[in-house]
Amino acid sequence: MISILKKELNSFLGSLTGYMVVVVFLLLNGLFLWVFQGTFNLLDAGYAGLDGLFFLAPWVFLFLIPALTMRFFADEIKTGTIELLLTKPISELNLVMGKFLAGVSLCVIALCPTLIYLASIFLLGQPQGNIDWAVTIGSYTGLVLLSGIYVSIGVFASSLTENQIVAFILAFLFSFFCFAGFEQIARLLAHTGLELSIEKLGISYHYNAISRGVIDTRDVVYFLSVMSIFIFGSKLSLQSRKW
Repeated sequence: MISILKKELNSFLGSLTGYMVVVVFLLLNGLFLWVFQGTFNLLDAGYAGLDGLFFLAPWVFLFLIPALTMRFFADEIKTGTIELLLTKPISELNLVMGKFLAGVSLCVIALCPTLIYLASIFLLGQPQGNIDWAVTIGSYTGLVLLSGIYVSIGVFASSLTENQIVAFILAFLFSFFCFAGFEQIARLLAHTGLELSIEKLGISYHYNAISRGVIDTRDVVYFLSVMSIFIFGSKLSLQSRKW
């Protein structure tokens, strides 16, 4: 697993792929947070907080992470190297976990420069340092967990096909549905008594809960459970290639 993790990270950092993900993530968020006038502009918000970042980042990741993960297995399936990997003394689970952890690591790397935004808000606040740290820490934790789900979905989608574009589309659709789909279904079923139960199945509900600054174990268990489902699905997908 560690060797796969190192291989994927070296592949990302040794090419433009990893850097492009980080740059595009920072550029899109930076433009909306500091340049474009509107709801998300931090200077126009009137209070010291990174709410705009924590609202935008899940949507930016929704496009970037499928682009990052689409080649994980699809490229190896297309070139035939997946058969070679599966014959090596490494389990399918370790293979999946190595790629999963590499994707999450790159997402964390992309988030690290946003601490500059946090430092700027800290210094610009009146009084200086007037930041709700519970909300900020909770939101960053939520972003890392959310990116973990997106990556696990991307790994699963990539294990299903040899076509990277198909893997991207599948990962995007699965991620979008898990993030916003259940919330929309809950709205359609308003006043039926089922709306809250259905909404709790979606990422958005638990991400918003953690972003309030209270890290509830139920929310953490939800994120870890969804990751586990898609990681296990990827393992089964790889195992099916031996049948």
